[in-house]
Amino acid sequence: MSETYPALRLRERADKRLRGGHYWIYSNEVDTDKTPLTAFTAGDLVQVEDAGGKPVGVAYVNPHSLICARLLSRRPGQPIDTAFFRKRIRRALEWRERCFAEPYYRLVYGEGDGLPGLVVDRFGDVLVAQFGTAGIEQQKESILNALEAELKPAGILLRNTSGVRELEGLENYTEVARGEVPDQVEIIENGVKFLVPLKEGQKTGWFYDHRDGRAQLQQWARGKRVLDVFSYIGGWGIQALVAGAAEAVLVDSSAPALELAMENAKRNGVDDRVTTVQGQALDALRELIAAGEKFDVVIVDPPAFIKRRKDLAKGEQGYRRVNELAMRLVDKEGLLVSASCSLHLTRDALVEVVRGASRHIDRETRIVASTGLGADHPVPPAIPETDYLKTLFCRVLPAD
Repeated sequence: MSETYPALRLRERADKRLRGGHYWIYSNEVDTDKTPLTAFTAGDLVQVEDAGGKPVGVAYVNPHSLICARLLSRRPGQPIDTAFFRKRIRRALEWRERCFAEPYYRLVYGEGDGLPGLVVDRFGDVLVAQFGTAGIEQQKESILNALEAELKPAGILLRNTSGVRELEGLENYTEVARGEVPDQVEIIENGVKFLVPLKEGQKTGWFYDHRDGRAQLQQWARGKRVLDVFSYIGGWGIQALVAGAAEAVLVDSSAPALELAMENAKRNGVDDRVTTVQGQALDALRELIAAGEKFDVVIVDPPAFIKRRKDLAKGEQGYRRVNELAMRLVDKEGLLVSASCSLHLTRDALVEVVRGASRHIDRETRIVASTGLGADHPVPPAIPETDYLKTLFCRVLPAD
């Protein structure tokens, strides 16, 4: 059984990237003489055709966005309904259950799971979803029905508060869509317990993407003095303490986040080795430098400084500034953990940031490890844009 959708005709050779595995269609790739974008409403389902009229697949469209369409299926006429979403979610779930012994992970990662515009994080029997596009918003009920059928969660929370929604012409909102959702839930990551704020926290409440990086740090934390900058609720610092770190100082601008970080420290029996500092990161780093503080491990995991390509130069300056200040606090032959979640800052660019910062303060760096997205963030080879996270573990040495 197949559906009939209105056609979205592409320009000559515009289908090549799609057939190579990409999901996105840009507005300048559409033959608007044959299929005007103005004929569509944001979220409409369409059948994508190449310049010769041959079907490429089924997509949803948004005539007001630069990325004007995103493929949902490469099968012409594919019905987009609850059964479709159940199949995709089941496939995603089977992989996560193969990778993780406990139900705490990113369940759906957009294009990586064949569902562009949709993110779902699992917190035990509670799900938190983000609908990033008009096309996914239009499929809200089918997606919620599919999630209920496949996972039978106690509740589903929608945290639809991203900047991407604004680009799509969508309003931001947070709502309990199904069942009951508590304000906070407990998760376990790398053997460490965390109380996570679902309704008031950042993004979905937790950052599963750094799981592998935090596990890597645990190997080098024992007996060390740790500084966790942009700490949020203590993901890096508390895992270091549980792994045997002697002390951790957590720096964040949010007082509620630091209060919850202390609660998380207590849950793991390490609160006697935690100090919190509320304030802007750069100010806090400068104050620590002025006080003559030194740390064996300094972690800088800032929010994205580069949200748009046009912000690249300014954002790189921000990364250089915070990494240089952080490096000044690294004790002799200590470790700098430098992370970036900015898509537009490449790994090579982050390496250059670290190199430049070390030479500016007359230090040497050696990259001893690097991590990125984990198994619950699968990256399609044709879409490097989905591989946004990079973390460098750098030994900081004197310039002999």
